[in-house]
Amino acid sequence: MVLYDITPMVSPRLAVWPGDTAPHREVLLDLGQGDSVTLSTLHATVHLGAHADAPSHYAPAGGSIDQADLTRYLGCCQVVRVATVPGARVARLPVPITEPRVLIATGSYPNPECFTEDFAALDPSLIDGLHAAGVRLVGIDTPSVDLFASKDLPTHGACLRHDIRILEGLVLAEVPAGVYELIALPLRLEGFDASPVRAVLRSL
Repeated sequence: MVLYDITPMVSPRLAVWPGDTAPHREVLLDLGQGDSVTLSTLHATVHLGAHADAPSHYAPAGGSIDQADLTRYLGCCQVVRVATVPGARVARLPVPITEPRVLIATGSYPNPECFTEDFAALDPSLIDGLHAAGVRLVGIDTPSVDLFASKDLPTHGACLRHDIRILEGLVLAEVPAGVYELIALPLRLEGFDASPVRAVLRSL
């Protein structure tokens, strides 16, 4: 069995969307300072590194992440590598889709510790096609399935129409294309619009 950890390291160096809350560790108690335990608080956006968007992130009446169907984030998954250019929307995939979860490696956001605005995104028409193929979850190796400058978020909207769940911020550089088992469960955060995930792929 081969296990791929597709989650970026969470540290103060991890880049977040401009204006969002970067991760910060506050140490309340410290064994090294003579305390009985070490106790920490994490301050951070819930859109942190590898994360699952809830529909409430992009739709006023969308469900929050605690209402998510966990079966979407666990099971057979197809990793697809695409050739693209910075700032482009991916409109088609180079291989047929055979699994209900698809992770798309664009290679356009290579360093999670350096936020760049020209990452690739997904075209809404691609989401329509994935829905027709039976896809229930889509993931990407960039901060968003939409382009950085997008305000109307058409790809998020397409996912909403088709009830397709979204994973963003994945690290797929070392993962060969193919079929795996995905494990990327969101936390049960009441009322929240997203959750960090520890996303892994396991060979079948």
